[in-house]
Amino acid sequence: MEPDCESRIVQSIHAALDELKAEGRLVSAPWPPVYLEEPKDESHGDLSCAIALRLAKPEKKKPRDLAELIVEKLKAGEAAASAFSTVDIAGPGFINFTLPLSAWHAKLHEALARGEDYGRAEAGVGKRANVEFVSANPTGPLTVGHGRQAILGDVIARVLEFAGFTVEREYYYNDAGRQMRLLGESLRLRYLEALGDRVQFTADHYRGEYLAEYAQELVEEHGEALRDNDLGTFKSLAEKHVFATIEATLARLDIRFDRFFNEFELYTSHAVEQVVDRLRAQGDAYDKDDAVWFRAKKWGANDDRVLQKSSGEYTYRLPDIAYHIDKLERGYDRIIDVLGQDHHSTTQDVAAGLKALLTPQGQESELNRIKVLLHQFVTLTRGGAQVKMSTRKAEYVTLDELLDEIAAQIGEELRKKETVVGEITPARLDTMARDAVRYFYSMRRMESHLEFDLDLAVSQSMQNPVYYLQYAHARISSIFKKWAERGGDLSTDFRAVPEKVIARLVEPEAIRLIKLLGRFPALVESIANSYETHRISEYLHTIARELQSYYEKHRVLGDDEELTLARLALMHAVRTVLAGGLTQLLGISAPETM
Repeated sequence: MEPDCESRIVQSIHAALDELKAEGRLVSAPWPPVYLEEPKDESHGDLSCAIALRLAKPEKKKPRDLAELIVEKLKAGEAAASAFSTVDIAGPGFINFTLPLSAWHAKLHEALARGEDYGRAEAGVGKRANVEFVSANPTGPLTVGHGRQAILGDVIARVLEFAGFTVEREYYYNDAGRQMRLLGESLRLRYLEALGDRVQFTADHYRGEYLAEYAQELVEEHGEALRDNDLGTFKSLAEKHVFATIEATLARLDIRFDRFFNEFELYTSHAVEQVVDRLRAQGDAYDKDDAVWFRAKKWGANDDRVLQKSSGEYTYRLPDIAYHIDKLERGYDRIIDVLGQDHHSTTQDVAAGLKALLTPQGQESELNRIKVLLHQFVTLTRGGAQVKMSTRKAEYVTLDELLDEIAAQIGEELRKKETVVGEITPARLDTMARDAVRYFYSMRRMESHLEFDLDLAVSQSMQNPVYYLQYAHARISSIFKKWAERGGDLSTDFRAVPEKVIARLVEPEAIRLIKLLGRFPALVESIANSYETHRISEYLHTIARELQSYYEKHRVLGDDEELTLARLALMHAVRTVLAGGLTQLLGISAPETM
């Protein structure tokens, strides 16, 4: 709509209310905020306002009677005349507005003018955000379970960047403690086994085939030279190897981190000890059964919690509290943690610790900077049944196995088709596998359990939601290619298309597409606040469906050159938004051919 169209409607409603108050027909000023929303049913107009329903109780009037009073004033007001073409009342008292076509033509001009920057928000300009995700200790490869938070975290970071924030992606891990000692011992045993020694594994040792493979590499590189090395050598080698594997897997998904924060730093800097000392000093830590306890119940948790065991070892919640204090001190405007649902109780304990340590004056504002997002778990399915793909004799499926499986299956499908454009290379298949994984992990609400349908993910058909979206983008690109073959200029600056040409777009299907484009900036800003990343794919699919409806009724390339130019301008804007949503927000490729 026109830049001030919505605001002029809101101003007109306020003016109508003020007039009614001056006439003594209303009494409850100051007025509540006036909100405009898009009706779910497009037959109800372009915008709807529920102010009459909100005023009904204080005014002691029926909502519809109030709506009639307001509409009477709106119709009589000159200022509102150009802001909407019709206004009427629906249901119990909703006031519905239909905007003039010129408002939507102006919105298309705005999208064309901003080009690839269309949809970028300014809400985060000058602000910093920290997004922590994955954060798996380097004890083994990333699994399918890690994949969901890896993609969710990266998409959230992308949305925040698109909304103007300076974003730092952070990976938090611990290379100390019992887990890492067991990993080092497991590698040492695998190394000795590879040398031909008889070794004995316990139930606690890591048995993944990845360690056996790496142990064989060590034998090939060093022979028996490491036989008498201490545990520290094998722990260091294992950590370095596993982390390299983790980073390589993340790179396949186009995910890179700006900071790797080692929990061990919290011990060397004495940050953990300082948390205990501060809690003791204010009476929120006490001794019981040779352990140190935190009065967590006092600060909102279900029960008090142990901070330090009788053995002297700290529990996991203590460094987590210190870690969040550290992040707060770094001055981020937003701190987002993306974690699995199994961290639910831990997040409550950390929140209680932060409440205890923050000053009463700054407690609310500081805690508001932190947002913990918990996602549900993932099940792989094929043919509707749960599957286990791992061939590595481990109790999990790695992300690399998932990517390899999808790439291989897509390759088989493509080789059966006769219409594939271009060579089917390993790099191309890896990109297609990445796109499928990124899309399927982000397409559902994070609070919902995710069934990753392998059959659907590899399908090269319109039933596959990834293929469907990418095909929509490629189809528009093919229209421009045909236009060029007819003599069209692909370097045409659609920002300069005259208003009278854009005004030729009057078909309902064209206006519906423009309305969808108009939602993009608000959608980005909304997701930057709600972190509901599933709404991106929902939005893009709505555009693709409306695009199909448009194609079914209208030819883009016709004999009327002016109308053709107008429709090409619309297609250009739709392609730009599709590409932005796919590449900038979801991290998925937007191919020009399929």
